[in-house]
Parts: sequence; C-alpha cells; structure tokens
Amino acid sequence: MHELGKLEDLPQGYRDDLTATNLVPLWPSMRAVLPPRIPTRHTQVLNWSYESVRPLLLQAGELTPMEKAERRVLVLANPGHGLENMQATPSIYLGLQLILPGETAPNHRHTPNAVRVIVEGEGAFTTVDGEPCRMERGDLILTPAGKWHEHHHEGTGPIVWLDVLDLPLVYRLESSWAMEGQLQQKRSERDKSFADYSAAGVVPNMGFQRGDSNSPMLRYPWAKTRTCLLEMASEYPEGLLSISYVNPENGTPLFPSIGFGALMLRPGETITLPKRTTPVVFHVVEGAGQMNVVGHASAGAEPLDFINKDTLCAPGYTDITLTNRSATEPAFLISADESPLHQYLGIF
Repeated sequence: MHELGKLEDLPQGYRDDLTATNLVPLWPSMRAVLPPRIPTRHTQVLNWSYESVRPLLLQAGELTPMEKAERRVLVLANPGHGLENMQATPSIYLGLQLILPGETAPNHRHTPNAVRVIVEGEGAFTTVDGEPCRMERGDLILTPAGKWHEHHHEGTGPIVWLDVLDLPLVYRLESSWAMEGQLQQKRSERDKSFADYSAAGVVPNMGFQRGDSNSPMLRYPWAKTRTCLLEMASEYPEGLLSISYVNPENGTPLFPSIGFGALMLRPGETITLPKRTTPVVFHVVEGAGQMNVVGHASAGAEPLDFINKDTLCAPGYTDITLTNRSATEPAFLISADESPLHQYLGIF
C-alpha cells in the first residue's frame, strides 16, 4: 500500500477549522482503522487464575452484603481493552459471581444476553421467567435478553459461576438497561433439560409448537456434554473433539452475538485449533495443560499454563494450540466466542 498523507502535513489553521466544525480527515488515520490483511487487535492473551481470584472473591463476600451489591461480581477485564471498559473481548464481558449460603440475588432483567457457567458449589438455582434451573459444576444456564432472573443459594459453602454477557456490544449500541422486579413464583419444580429437551434430536410432543424464542432450553447440564464428548472420543481416536451448544429446536447458536462450545483433550494430546477471525474465551472445567498462542504480540515466548477452573482468553487471527498435561486423564474446556456475530456480518 502506498503511503498516505499525515495530519501534520495539513496547515494548523485548516486543522483548527475542521475541529471547530466536528470534522476529521480520514486519510491520516485510514491505515489505523483499515490495516493491511490483519486487523488491529486489542484483546490480549491472558489467564485469569482461579486460585488467585477466589480469595479476592470471598473477601468481596465479607466486605459487601448482597443488599449493597445486587450482583457480587469481580469482572475479568482484559487490559488490552482498558480495565475500566470491563471487556474480555470486543463484545464479551466476563465476571465471576459469588453467592453465599442463604443469600438471594434479587430478581431483575436486562437487555444484554447472559450465560452462567457454574464454577463451584452446590445447592443453588437460578429462576428464569418462573423456570428453576439447578446450578451444578460446568452447567450452562441462559438468561436471554429481557427475561426475568434471580439466583438463590440453599446449600452450604459459597457458589461461584462465570458470567458471560454481550454487555460491551449492547452498551456501545446505547441499548443497555436493567429493571428490578419482585421475586418470582416457580412454575415448575425442574427445568426443561430434565424432560422436554432431555436428549439430542428429541422435542416434546404434547401440544408442542415451535416458538420464536431463541432459547427454549435454559439449562445445558455439563454431565450430558461430558458424556457426549467421551462417547465421541471412543468413536474417533484422532482429531478435534468438540461440540457446539445450540437451540434444540432449530440448531442455531444460543445467542446471535456469542457462540458457546466445549472440547475435550485426550490424555497427553496436543491439538491446534482451526484459525478464525474471532477472539475466544476458554473456561477449564476439568484438567490441566497449556495454551500456546502464535500471531499476537501479547502471547509471549512461553505457553500459558492452566489448571481446573481457570479462564483464558486469546485474540482472533492467531494459531491456538492446547495441550493436556495429564497422560492418563482427559481435559475439558468450555468456549465462548463472537462467531455468530462475525457470521452475520459476513466477516467470519
């Protein structure tokens, strides 16, 4: 590409007139917003170590009662985007949320879509528009845009989950807002993953009609996902073992903005993921290993180590290699990325 003119090439008086009229010349900045072949990427390679975060999260429970917090969360902020912007990627927000025994996070709803990935604890549930969703390690629980949701903890010990929201996107569209409401009445005793959507390829038949909801199933139990990946491993001795979480009625992604999946690393396996445009977040459900990222300045020379319950992030347009350090046990990771949004925009 040929060299473009610089801002300082323009007379100061002309620049002042542009500023006074709320105008900006494009050509001095064109290469910044339209760089050749590879985009500018602010997302940095990062591992939020759960061992490091957990004591600070528990301390937050001591320092801030629920009535002062509404949602007691420590945001996993990627420094490449500026900590104050509370972003893990350009359009994904991550936060670790804590509820202590006997607490209830009050009912509210908001415009951003959200998924909860359960990290630790038992005895809690999320009620979404009257449907109670049990919270167990590795489960995905959806709270789509506009749905009422509250969190209850009736067990012992803390419960922690990873919040994954499209908040940065919705906020920058000047469309982010929330509304508080009264506690909900449960419409059933179990969520639909137990019966209506208890098996792949099966939908209920009692008066069933396909609706326009993009989230008819709200809880995706980890136990079923883990079993599926293990069965796939017995069938396919080589190659990437991965699944996508989808709407059980039509196969579309859970949200139009964020795609979710899970993958399994066989014992001792090292695998390079397909290269893609979108940044990606990984949460380690089981196992320990390394993530090596090539193609970004923040990657560093050495791979990032990870263990159970860690959360990792890598930018797009990079080569990502994952290694399972155990020679005897598989490793499992849940992923989130912006692939539905990229596909809609035609840039995936």
